[in-house]
Amino acid sequence: MTDGAKSAFPENGRCGGTDPKTDTVIADYFLSRFIIGMEITMEYTIGEILRRFDLDFTSEPYGNGHINDTYIAGCDPKYILQRINSNVFKNPPEVMENIAKVCDHLRRKIIAEGGNADRETLTLVKTVDGQNYYKADDDNYFRVYRFIENARSVDIPESPEQYESAAKAFGKFQRLLSDFPANELHETIRDFHNTPKRFEALEAAVREDKCGRAAEVSDEIEFAFKRKNICPLIVDGLADGSIPLRVTHNDTKLNNVMIDNTTNRGLCVIDLDTVMPGSLLYDFGDALRGGAGTAAEDETDLSKVGIDMKLFEAFTRGFCSELADSFTEREIELLATSAIILTYECGIRFLADYLMGDTYFKIHRPKHNLDRARSQFKMVADMESKLDSMNRIVSDVLAGR
Repeated sequence: MTDGAKSAFPENGRCGGTDPKTDTVIADYFLSRFIIGMEITMEYTIGEILRRFDLDFTSEPYGNGHINDTYIAGCDPKYILQRINSNVFKNPPEVMENIAKVCDHLRRKIIAEGGNADRETLTLVKTVDGQNYYKADDDNYFRVYRFIENARSVDIPESPEQYESAAKAFGKFQRLLSDFPANELHETIRDFHNTPKRFEALEAAVREDKCGRAAEVSDEIEFAFKRKNICPLIVDGLADGSIPLRVTHNDTKLNNVMIDNTTNRGLCVIDLDTVMPGSLLYDFGDALRGGAGTAAEDETDLSKVGIDMKLFEAFTRGFCSELADSFTEREIELLATSAIILTYECGIRFLADYLMGDTYFKIHRPKHNLDRARSQFKMVADMESKLDSMNRIVSDVLAGR
């Protein structure tokens, strides 16, 4: 966990932190919910929840996550309490089963390699009856992690060297889980990175045009439809076996790697709610979408938007340093292209949501989702123009140059 203002568990902020916030708030130390404008105070306090984990501390809200509610408790040691958002994760017990299995596996592998498992992976605290989570009622599930001291999370790279180190942490996460049977994990959000499904949702939004917005975004719709051919590249590879099914993180934002305050190196991969079967191309591509851009994902001055090739090379070097010997030929072919696919996927999600009336992603201004879509599409176009250079970097890195 971080000692800074941001939670070490950024709560699955999809597409750079723009998923809708949970509807749960804290008031007077009671867990409360707003339901259709009405605040309902539940029959238990945070202190009572903590005691279910044999902890007796005061606590306070922590971090700036968008999905789960997070609180810090204790002094020495510290703990993190989270309420799992069951509106986003429909089956919290399956989420927790995945996390427990993955953390146990990582812990064994880290210890075997001589590492510090207490700092290099998350540590779940069990309830008094030996469970990995506590169910207060049908809508409220809680978990506790040990806080990771002397570490922080950052939203944007402070240097190419730091970004390379964070990429190495994501690559190591993949490597350590390479012998874990991916099919034993639950799919916590179905079709999360299924790009063809995302395209079908855009087609439906255009066809229905519920808010009468399609005419004003004809250029964006045309941009998206012209690139329909890239949608199935990864899922088809998973289907025919040319891309192996692996344990993947699926939300590889930079702030989902803890940075050691002493060494400034990537220490621990966090926010494991979306760990499930998938392709490492999802993790590689989405990390670059969120971390190697030259501007914010909702930048309105599109002349500022593109990919930073120094950061692309740094991330590629760090990620591949842990995995170079395990890539299949098809994964290598699509490594650079995956950044385009995942950025495009996020762009069509923003565009579809705009057409549907901004019902999914939280917005902060009129046409916010349209601004996001345009920014993502500009980054796609910039990466397309640089794809040859990106592929050369991949080849050079894998060749040890």
